[in-house]
Amino acid sequence: MNEKQLKIWLNKRKSHKTSLNHDALLAGIRKGEISALSSAITLLESSRSEDRLVTKQLITSCLPFAGKSIRVGITGVPGVGKSTFIEAFGLLAADQGRKVAVLAIDPSSEKSGGSILGDKTRMNALSQHPNVFIRPSAAGDSLGGVARKTRESILLCEAAGFDLILIETVGVGQSETAVHSMVDFFLLLMLAGAGDELQGIKRGIMEMADTLVITKADGDNLTRAKLACREYQNAMHLFPANANNWIPKALICSALEKMNIDKVLETIESYINQVKINGHFDKDRMAQDKYWLHETIREQLISDFYRLPEVKAQLKEVEAQLTSGRISSFDAAEYLLSLYYNQKL
Repeated sequence: MNEKQLKIWLNKRKSHKTSLNHDALLAGIRKGEISALSSAITLLESSRSEDRLVTKQLITSCLPFAGKSIRVGITGVPGVGKSTFIEAFGLLAADQGRKVAVLAIDPSSEKSGGSILGDKTRMNALSQHPNVFIRPSAAGDSLGGVARKTRESILLCEAAGFDLILIETVGVGQSETAVHSMVDFFLLLMLAGAGDELQGIKRGIMEMADTLVITKADGDNLTRAKLACREYQNAMHLFPANANNWIPKALICSALEKMNIDKVLETIESYINQVKINGHFDKDRMAQDKYWLHETIREQLISDFYRLPEVKAQLKEVEAQLTSGRISSFDAAEYLLSLYYNQKL
């Protein structure tokens, strides 16, 4: 890079940083500009206090324009074909005129903290559609592997005019509880012929699902998929009735052959129509707001606790005393908390 090229690059960088202010980002988001939306989500994920101040104000400004989408959580065991399904499903919805945002939570390495963030490469056709926005985010160490700012990203996407938000989770585990608490419809993807169908997944996850879809129902796997679908449907009838009176469905599909993808979309539309008519759509959204109020308070308190210099200074020593048996875990926690409370009083 010569001096002229360097100067041009520096000017562009300076111009980009200048544009990362509240007014410019809000204007861009309201116009549906992908660059502004991407920059805003990047600021959301930043740990810098000055970036957080901008995003707090931005979220508040976007609230009046948010809440008008259908939010769908999509989960399933590794290898079930989530990305392939989402691409086929997203293309169908986008071709029908919907604006589709995909927030894909990518698993972080427990050793290095790194993540692959490869969802755009796995959804190549979908990522090139003019009505689609795909944003992969590293799960990090947040609740159950759900990216810490996913819920706020949903609000930004809605303010940008996206009316169908798809949230892909890491996989079956703790993350499902968190994702279930931020979506309107929870879709569980399963494989057929992968062992005992009803023992291969936790009952709690199945109870959260509004619809269960057996994927890869094509070729030699079609018969197994139909059998598994019947078994799951029978099992789901034994679960307690949902408060919203929705009866969970079990379907089969093939993203490869585009078979039954339209039925999945029709099922989601039917569900949304039912819960809006009986009032549970708004009721569930309000319950989710309360849930995230308490989750945010809990997260902020934990973060504040570990950032306190007095706690940082004593933590390793207390851990050493704990592992050597000189103090119990309860006494250790009580001591560290007393340091925190004394500094906050």
